[in-house]
Amino acid sequence: MTSTFYNKLSNCLCPPGNGVFTVNTAKERKEQLHQAIFGQVVDVENLWKASLKQLPEASKAVILGVASDCGGGILRGANWGPLFLRSTLLTKYPELSAFDLGDVRVIPHLLSDKYLNEATLANCKKALYQDEKSHYAVSPLSITEDVLHDFYAQFPDKGIFGIGGDHSVSYPLTKAYLQAKKQQGKRAAIIHFDAHTDLLVERLGIDLCFGSWCTHILDDLAEKHHLIQIGIRSSGKPQSHWENTFGVRQHWAKDIKAQGITQTIANIFSQLDHENIDELYVSFDIDAIDASFACATGTPEPDGLMPEDAMEILRALAAKYPITGADMMEIAPFTDSCGQGLVGQEKTLTVGAEISAFLLQEMAK
Repeated sequence: MTSTFYNKLSNCLCPPGNGVFTVNTAKERKEQLHQAIFGQVVDVENLWKASLKQLPEASKAVILGVASDCGGGILRGANWGPLFLRSTLLTKYPELSAFDLGDVRVIPHLLSDKYLNEATLANCKKALYQDEKSHYAVSPLSITEDVLHDFYAQFPDKGIFGIGGDHSVSYPLTKAYLQAKKQQGKRAAIIHFDAHTDLLVERLGIDLCFGSWCTHILDDLAEKHHLIQIGIRSSGKPQSHWENTFGVRQHWAKDIKAQGITQTIANIFSQLDHENIDELYVSFDIDAIDASFACATGTPEPDGLMPEDAMEILRALAAKYPITGADMMEIAPFTDSCGQGLVGQEKTLTVGAEISAFLLQEMAK
């Protein structure tokens, strides 16, 4: 690992769980996470920076938290996803082999640097890096993409498992991944689990957000139909509109229920067969899962996938294709849209952790 890249990591990222900038809020939970990862709660910054030097020899599966919900728009709170999901993974899956890179440093009012004027950029660089002329990005989407371009250039055999955050975070995660795979001469497909298509061109004038990120990675795919969406059920337009307009392929929840998982898997494979796909990236919005199991999220939806259905599809895909990148998005632990309270939070985290653990295990192979 070059010293330039190490300096970028140590400046643009922070210790796991610290992506949400707070002084006392969730302090105890952050300390529990640091105790589990580092064995102590003091001097965590230096311990984390020292751990970064182990990256070259570490697992192929690398965790990155992006605690940003500025690209959301219904209910906020997904910025707490990285902290809570990590804690659940460490408790329920202590045997996981994954290297934790830490969290992107998030200024919670920002989304992408392209939306900022020069004065704001200078002020934010001064706040984050004590240098208003710094070359580093300041917004979570911009930092993520910049760091990951360098990451894949230096570690082409490793993969990032991103924990969000709202689904806009998948834009830089998938864009950097797809561009890296293209440079490696590999054809990658994106498997996108979601209740929503996320195929708006823009939302209220903003082109990079939770409802539009998919649209803006299509040109980075070898073919647009290499974006396959699973679990769709909340849309103002029919399936034919999205497939004909954008060239993607979709499997709506109602059809999955009607035809069964076995036939759904066969249909997905028929779309991937003869496409010379080398690797898969799985982007998972927790609201793909039925609201009875996943209500701690900004837009829970009924009539969704059962957790075992999602796992069966993932196991089938992993048996045939290497999964080399993935993310888990939109877990908002403090959100209680369904009136289930802490029970709903625990259910959502349990399902999210099961899926995340499987994806991390596959990526580590």
